[in-house]
Order: sequence, then structure tokens, then C-alpha cells
Amino acid sequence: MARRASKNPAAEAEQFRRRAALGFVVVAVGLLGLAVWYFRLQVLEHDEYVTRSEANRIKPQPVVPGRGSIFDRNGKLLAENIPAFRLDVLPEKAGDPKRLVAELGKLIALSPEDIERFEEARKAGRGFRPVTLKLGLSEDEIARFVVDRWRFPGVEVVPYLTRRYPYGPLFAHVIGYVGRIDEKDLQTLGEGNAALTHIGKTGLERYYEESLRGRIGYEKVETNVEGRALRSVGRVPAVPGADLRLSLDADLQRAMVAAFGDLEGSAVAIDPRTGGILAMVSLPSYDPNLFVNGISHADYKALNENPSRPQFNRLVLGGVAPGSTVKPLTALAGLDSGVRKPEDKILSTGMFRLPGMRGRGWGDSHRGGHGWTDARKSIYESVNTYYYQLALDMGVQRYDEYMAKYGYGQKTGIDLAGEIEGIVPSPASKMKYAKERWYPGDLVNSAIGQGLWKVTPLQLARAVATIADGGLMRRPHLVADTRSGFDAPWEPLPQPAPVRISDRPDHVRVIQEGMEMTVSIGTAASVFRGSAYASAGKTGTAQVVNRSAQAVDPKSLPLWKRHRALYIGYAPADKPTIAVAVAVEGGGFGAATAAPIVRKIFDAYLLGKMPEGAELLDLPTLAKAQTTGPASAGTTGAAANPAAARTTADIPKPAPTPAAPDTTEPTR
Repeated sequence: MARRASKNPAAEAEQFRRRAALGFVVVAVGLLGLAVWYFRLQVLEHDEYVTRSEANRIKPQPVVPGRGSIFDRNGKLLAENIPAFRLDVLPEKAGDPKRLVAELGKLIALSPEDIERFEEARKAGRGFRPVTLKLGLSEDEIARFVVDRWRFPGVEVVPYLTRRYPYGPLFAHVIGYVGRIDEKDLQTLGEGNAALTHIGKTGLERYYEESLRGRIGYEKVETNVEGRALRSVGRVPAVPGADLRLSLDADLQRAMVAAFGDLEGSAVAIDPRTGGILAMVSLPSYDPNLFVNGISHADYKALNENPSRPQFNRLVLGGVAPGSTVKPLTALAGLDSGVRKPEDKILSTGMFRLPGMRGRGWGDSHRGGHGWTDARKSIYESVNTYYYQLALDMGVQRYDEYMAKYGYGQKTGIDLAGEIEGIVPSPASKMKYAKERWYPGDLVNSAIGQGLWKVTPLQLARAVATIADGGLMRRPHLVADTRSGFDAPWEPLPQPAPVRISDRPDHVRVIQEGMEMTVSIGTAASVFRGSAYASAGKTGTAQVVNRSAQAVDPKSLPLWKRHRALYIGYAPADKPTIAVAVAVEGGGFGAATAAPIVRKIFDAYLLGKMPEGAELLDLPTLAKAQTTGPASAGTTGAAANPAAARTTADIPKPAPTPAAPDTTEPTR
């Protein structure tokens, strides 16, 4: 039997030492690697990881500034900000959108429009950017959501400032409105303004958008591991939007609307000394509050299907033939060009024909004619024959040059977007718009404001204001002053220097005298008889029916077949402080319909005599905010002024429980 080999203690000890040394080396290398790793994290890459840690703990939240407020000349608030709450959804955290909307719909009333806009914004946006599901939450809706908030990760109730127009339809075409921002708006604004919810869509809100919206700030908020806000640790303040003070007079605006009664059309009142707009209306109007948080399909359909087109801004887009209101400037062109002298007379027999023509003729407003007529009489009796011959003697090229000098066929430059230039009749414009050649009879029609003419009510107002101011043409404007904050002083908004349209003050005076005689003994004498002030004016009628309908009472015709009644005037005649242009659609004749409206406007401005019905247009009737919940409790007037400088950070967070006219028979 073989003997078992004996143990070798020395060899075993040596093997243990080698294994222990190897283990020590492995541990040492591991510890060294860990030390190097910690050194890299704590020293070499310290700044990067501190930044990442801060980003996980500190989250920047945008602070949307309060939009600038808009006031009338007397400090009445025309556009204000009131606090409200909205429901925002973060798509990347909210889960299945259809399930989310269905569950939220059990707590909060969601209209089909709310859901449709949410889906469009969600699909067009990015997952990390909040998408608004509903604006203007009520107190009950906020309370119901807060109770079940734990069920909806990524959904938050967010405070914001919403726009409100206390006077509703009264200033709709002037102030305009803000609307919800869409993807196209974001492309224009840039990512830096992604936190904005509304942007100016029309009127002054659109024209002064950049000034009104201010500049977004940021607040650094410390959060816990669940992402809930704990405290604010820093803030880059937002810059509130600038406030605007207009030249408009809210009381005169009410008087202007009341003066129209049930009639449709437009009117502009302007201070001829400054070019500041005192009042301007386009009728019928609409309530801009409907558009602020998204108009419903039913309301939008009702507006679009209204044949009177309430949304159409007749002030800057509505072109009409000026009719006889162009005669004062046509007479001035004749005097300034040297074709006529003030005392030159033309015989009016009642019918005018082109030399060598025996057929068609152009009539005067009096069938028997007006007799011998000079420049003044041609204005106050509105003698067509005087202008027929004058235009032919001037020639179309010279006539058009003077009309352009007087501002026709050009934008007035008013601070409203979308203004049209209008059309001055010429061979080129007739070929462009009618695709027809020019005939001498076209110039005869043009001489009395008929034919291819197209002017806006603003152009008419600028023209009469220019005459009232002795031939100085100023830029019509709405904003008189701006300020950068509630406590900041008002700063006048600079305006361009006026342009003189005539180098002969005596010629301008002849035109003024003719317009003064229109009121004293001429076509508007019966309307202004007994007034406590002297005024000047000119009646006008833009015809839309042919001569076969001349003997028909306009009121017996359908509205679209009636003449457009026009009147331009200024008062007081010796030192004008107001100039007005009125265009009444389907109004019949200027002297019968438009002139009485101007008389009421003058009475309201100069005498403080408001037209019947003006009291119904005051604030209590028109202040119908379209927001709901806590927003509807916003104040108006001076008490609401501080809101102009507020931001969303200042709003308390919700508590857990809360046709081409036929011009064969022109008339005055």
C-alpha cells in the first residue's frame, strides 16, 4: 500500500501570499480608479454636473407680462387685462390624449371647439411644450380639478391675464381684438415668445402688437423630486407692454353710433389742427370679446352669414365713389392750375353734352339748370355743369395729378393695418380694373366723383380736414401718447409734418366760402338751420341706379339699390376743431340722410347735446365680457389701471377649493 504524500507548508504559504498580493493589487487598482472617477466628477467636471443638478432642482418658468392697456383721450379704459385661469397639458407626461380629454370632460365642461383646438395645437406642437386645453376656467371647474389633480400628471391650472373690451362693439373696428396664438404666429414671434397665449389680430391691437405685448421674463422655481414647486429662488422681471392713449373721445363715439340709428355705413371725425381721430365707426359692428378666447362655430357662422358684413371694416377697406364731395377739391384744382379764376362763370342749362355730340347728355341736379355759376356757387348749389367743363378743360392727366396731390389714390397712413389706396379714375386704372379703353365721357363722370372712383371714409375725412386747416394735409392717427408703465409719464407720439396742398391761401379761402354757403343758403341749409355755431360742408351722393330710377323714392327701393349718401363738413367755420365725413349705405341722398347725422355729431361735440339713444350705448350695456369664472369679476375704469403692469406671476394661484355704379344722372 503506497504512502500518502506529506503537505508542503512553505509552498502553501507562498501560494497564499501570491493570491493575497494579487487581491490587494486588484483592490488598490479599484480604489484608485474610484478615486480618479470621483476626482473627475468633483473637480474636473464639477461645473457641468452642478449645472445638471441645478437644472433638475431649479426650473425656469416664463413670466408673461401684462399687455398694455388702451385709453381714450379722457382716460376711459377701452381695452384692459383681467385675471383668469386656464388648463394646460404637457403632452409628454399626460399620456393618451383621448383618454385624458374624456376623463377631464367629466370634471370640466369642454366644448367641441376646445377639443378641436387642443388636438390641432398638440399635433402641431412639441411634446415638452404645454398645450392649452381650455381658457377661462370657472371657480367650480378649478375646485373640481384640484380635488382630482393627482389623477392627471402633466395637467396644470395656470393663471394668466386675459383681454377684455368693456365697450364691446363700440370700438370693435378701431381697437380690434386679440386672439389665441397659432403655429403660424409662433413662427413669426420666435421660440422666445412661445409662452404667449394671445396676439393682436386686428385694429390697434395688431398695429401696435410689439409695443403692447411687452417682453417675457423668467422666474427660477425650486422643485421637489415630484416636480412640485417649493419656492422661488430668482427672477428676471418681465417688461410690461406700453399703454396707449388715443385721440378718440368715447362719448363722441357713442354719439356717432346713435346718430346713425338703424342705418349702416361709416363715419370719421378728425381734429383738423392735429390729425387726431376724434371718433370713427363702421356699422354694423360686432363684439370683439367673442374672439379673445376663441369664437364658437355658431357665433362665427352668424357673423359670416350676416349680409351686412359686421366684420368688414368700412373705414379702411370700404371704397365708395365720393360723389359731389370731391367738388371742393376739383374746384381748387381748377383755381391752382390756372384753368379757372374765382370769378369765372359757366352757364348751367340743366343738361351738358360733349362738343359735337347730340345724343347722351349729363344732367344737373336742377332740371332747369342753375344759370351762370362761379366757383363758390358751384359748391353750395352743387352745379355739375361747372365741373363737367372744368375737367375737360384741365385734361385727364392734369386732373389726376391734382387729385394725387390732394391725397386721393394713396393711403392716409393711419395706424391701422390693411388700409387700401383707393382709385383715381384714369386711362390706366380703367384698363386695369375694367379692361376697357378711356373715353372723354369718363372724365365728365370723374369730375363729379362718379364712375371708377373709389375712396375710403378716411380719405374723405382727411380731405375735409385739409380744407378746414387752410390747405395743410396731416396724417390721420389714433394714438396720441404712450407710456412704458402705470407710473410712467405719457409721452407724445411724434407725427410727420403736414404737407401744404396749395400755395394760394386765397384759393383755399374761396373753397371754404363755398362750403360755408352750402350750410347757410345751399344744399344743406335746411339741415343746419338754427344751429348755435357756423359750419361748412358739402353734400354728396354716389349713385347705384340708372336714370330710369331717378324719379323713384329711394326708400321704396331695396337697400342695395339705393344711393350712398355722403356728407363732409367742419365746425366752427371760423376756427375749426372738428371735421367729419359720413357715408351711409343705401341712405338715398346726402342732404337728406348724411347731413343730419353730421349735425348730430357736431351738436354732441360742440354743445354736449347727445343724440337720442346714446344713453343705451353706455358702459353698463356694452360691458359683456366673454370670459367666465373669476375673470368676469375684473374691475374697470381707474381701479383697474394697475393691472396694466401686472404679470401672470402676480395672479394668485388657485386654492384647493376655489357694385360698379351707373353714373348717367349724377346728383349732389
